[in-house]
Amino acid sequence: MSQPAPKRAIAREPLHPDQTSLLSLEDIQQDPTLSTFVASADRVMEGLGYTEHGFRHANLTARIAFNIFSRLGKEPRIATLGCIAGYLHDVGNMVARENHGPTGALLVYDVLKERMAMSDLALVMGAVGNHEEEGGEAISQVSAAVILADKSDVHRTRVRKSAQIDFDIHDRVNYAAEQSFLRVDSGAQTITLELTIDTGISDVMEYFEIFLHRMMMCRRAAEQLDCQFKLVINGASIL
Repeated sequence: MSQPAPKRAIAREPLHPDQTSLLSLEDIQQDPTLSTFVASADRVMEGLGYTEHGFRHANLTARIAFNIFSRLGKEPRIATLGCIAGYLHDVGNMVARENHGPTGALLVYDVLKERMAMSDLALVMGAVGNHEEEGGEAISQVSAAVILADKSDVHRTRVRKSAQIDFDIHDRVNYAAEQSFLRVDSGAQTITLELTIDTGISDVMEYFEIFLHRMMMCRRAAEQLDCQFKLVINGASIL
């Protein structure tokens, strides 16, 4: 009696990279390696005398980036990518302040290369690597949202040395900022940074002295999102 022919193994098609389930912000926040990166980056920045660049700034940038996409009616996937990139954008400071964007992009790649679709990871890396005005640019919508979210975080809670603000213009301008809010109007297609500044601590001209290039970068970032960027300080429209 003849034996039945053995069953042939059926080769299964691997998942297309874009079918990979997307990580959430919570997944990123709970990753011990990435948490070490964020904490270490902030310690380096503190050692260099810079304002706060730790978990507070990371979480706020992530939330603002997500809200930009949500209020513009973008798909949830790109909003989540903006959120992740916003949370991780400053981790390169763990190594050095100079070129911390590209450095951070490579650090993020090393941790997430087996956990994210490469098409998604490429967008995150591009946003992390291009968020600073020195050589960076809004090269995608994800990048644009991270730039706008990062540059809108001007607030006195970031200042570490409030007793010495007379000696550092960056600390003084941040400490003078009592309130900052990034308003997205999908109907008018505008993205407006609204600031309340205590002019008894720092005048408006000092803000422009250190942030003019950042505001120009925000204008180009808003254009990447088909919006117009506006700046309102103490109720007066500046840009």
